[in-house]
Amino acid sequence: MVKQQPESDLLKGWPEIAKFLGQPVAVVQRWAKQSKLPVSRQGRFVVATPDDLNQWLAAESGGEEIHVVHESTDLTGDLKRALASVRQGSKGERKNASQPKMARSDGP
Repeated sequence: MVKQQPESDLLKGWPEIAKFLGQPVAVVQRWAKQSKLPVSRQGRFVVATPDDLNQWLAAESGGEEIHVVHESTDLTGDLKRALASVRQGSKGERKNASQPKMARSDGP
């Protein structure tokens, strides 16, 4: 259920919610019916918060944390973490690649 949030944090109406999720209105409405999308009614409007939608997306994706990215989102920290992870992985691959592979002999 959507918690009481300041007006500026609320996404108000299907078009705003759909734009936030990057999906057509019909898809978001279907998700609300089938997957319990965290929306509620405020007067004649359907409302949701970005935090609740991100949490719902994470749950739907198998528990991995997901954030919807917009043009104004600063991805510097995420990019640094991803690059560090790739670098660590490639160091392990290089170590394994430099070691000679042992041939297996099944017979005499």
